[in-house]
This record gives sequence, structure tokens and C-alpha cells, in this order.
Amino acid sequence: MSEFQQGGVKAAEQLFEQGRQQIGQVIAGQHEMVDQALLTLLCGGHALLEGVPGVAKTLAVKTLSRFLGLDFKRVQGTPDMMPADILGTSVFSPKTNEFSLHKGPVFTQFLLADEINRMPPRTQAALLESMEERQVTMDGEAHPLDEYFTVFATQNPLEFEGTYPLPEAQLDRFLLKIRVPYPTLAEERMVLERHHGSVAPKDLELTPIVAVDSAMLAEARREIRAVRVEPELFDYVLALVRRTREWPTITLGASPRASASLLLVAKALAAKEGRDFLIPDDVKDAARPVLRHRLVLRPEAELEGFDTDRVVADLLAATPVPK
Repeated sequence: MSEFQQGGVKAAEQLFEQGRQQIGQVIAGQHEMVDQALLTLLCGGHALLEGVPGVAKTLAVKTLSRFLGLDFKRVQGTPDMMPADILGTSVFSPKTNEFSLHKGPVFTQFLLADEINRMPPRTQAALLESMEERQVTMDGEAHPLDEYFTVFATQNPLEFEGTYPLPEAQLDRFLLKIRVPYPTLAEERMVLERHHGSVAPKDLELTPIVAVDSAMLAEARREIRAVRVEPELFDYVLALVRRTREWPTITLGASPRASASLLLVAKALAAKEGRDFLIPDDVKDAARPVLRHRLVLRPEAELEGFDTDRVVADLLAATPVPK
């Protein structure tokens, strides 16, 4: 019997609470980013992190892996990166006269693909099978990945020279798009104080972190799947997603995969709040990170200053909420 309380959604609630506390020893603020990164793992998905350099995206993912007790590997996106740099390659051994798989960094539990939009399309596509099927096929043989395999990919929202924008098909593979803003004044002051008190910036990465019980992680996933959903809320999710396909400022709406993702993330948010049942506010809170990367706006809408978050807010306001 593990130490966490069982029953209801206790494991999920405790995991989020402990995650904020433990990761907060290294990351100043950024609670929304931390919560959404935890949501990504507990829902069994992948996340795209978007933010300017220096806002602790890499450090946050690395600290999260330490908190969860999971293996972590990082690859840096460059224009000359090849699929083998991520997946690995078959190496011939003269001793055995056979080929053996030299595993690449994808064979881990947490994979951070830094600046994924700097990878050429062929290399970006190499991640598709591993993200969707949790396996890598090489030389006709399938190699399974860990059940907790999660991709966190980062990209800079401002610098586009020498980059390869992710196609819609690959963007749809990401459960969430997490926007990482600049810290507040109080949070940035905390960053300075921590760096001032450290011998070197790397000391922050060595801050002791108490890892969670592996049983808590498995139980939290089970609890999220078991959150109750009333029939009216299925209709609410569908109404919201289907409305994106006919909205005047949108040229490409959300897919059926988006409907399933929205429901799953909303259930995880309910568990985070200590509830084993879904309410409309959970769906509303999940809508932005789930839909913002799945919608393509019309050029004239972008010229008028619209972005996907604003459009999602308009969609939520126009969709009747079940009583």
C-alpha cells in the first residue's frame, strides 16, 4: 500500500499539490505552465511549449521529470539534424556478424525537443510514429517505447528565419500548446535572489526534489479516466469543437481528435480540483491550451489583430452552457 490516500481523486489532487511545491523550489512562479505540463503527462499526451528564450522552459521540464522520477533526455533542433539523431540507427558488429540497434534519445520517458521548428521536416516527421503509436519502427521491426513516454517540444514565437513551421497534421498530435510568458516582477526578483545565492546557475538544477511514489502516478491516471461526465457535457464539448469548423474567422477548425483531447484534459482539470465529476468550467479552462494550436485563422482576421486565444474566447461566449 502506498502512502497516498486512495479513493475519489485523491492521488491526482495530491500530485498537483506536491508538484507545485517541489517544482516551485526551482522554478519561480509559472504555475500555469507547471500545471499544464503535469496535465500533459497524466493524460498520456504531448505538449508544445512556446515562449521566448530564457523563461525556464527546459529547466521546468527537467525538474518535472525529477519530481516524477522519470528518465529525461534532450535534443537540440538544428537545420542539419537527421531522423537517426533522434531515433537511433542499426550498427553492424563484426564480432557477432549482425546488426544491432543503437538507440537514440527517443528511447526515454521524457524527451525535450528544443526548438523543434529548427528541425527539417523529415526529422520532425520522425517523431510522428513515436508520439502517436509509442513505438519506433526500424528495419521493419517495431521497438516499443515506455508507457510514460512524453514529448515536450519548444519553439520561439518570434524568430522564424531558418525555421520549418510544424504542419497542421503534426500540431494536432500535441495534446496541449503551453504558452510560457515572462515572469511577474515578484517572480523575476525571486529568480535573481536564487541566482545570487547560488555558486553557479547549475546549482538550481541540483536542488533536492522529493520524487512522488510511482503508484501515485499510475493511480492519478486511473482517477482521471474515471471522472464522471454527464450526457449534456458531451454535447457541450461537441458543440464547441464543431462550431470552430463554421466560425467566420477560422479557415481550418478543430478535428475529432481535438474533441477527445478537450474532454480528457477537462476531466484532468476536474481531478486537479478534487472533483470526480465534470462541470462546464472544466471544459472552458481546457479550451485554450487544447484548441489554440489546432485552429488556423483567416489572413484578414490576423491582420485585424485576432489570435487563436481571442477566437476561442469568442467561441466560448457564443456556445450555450448546459444547465
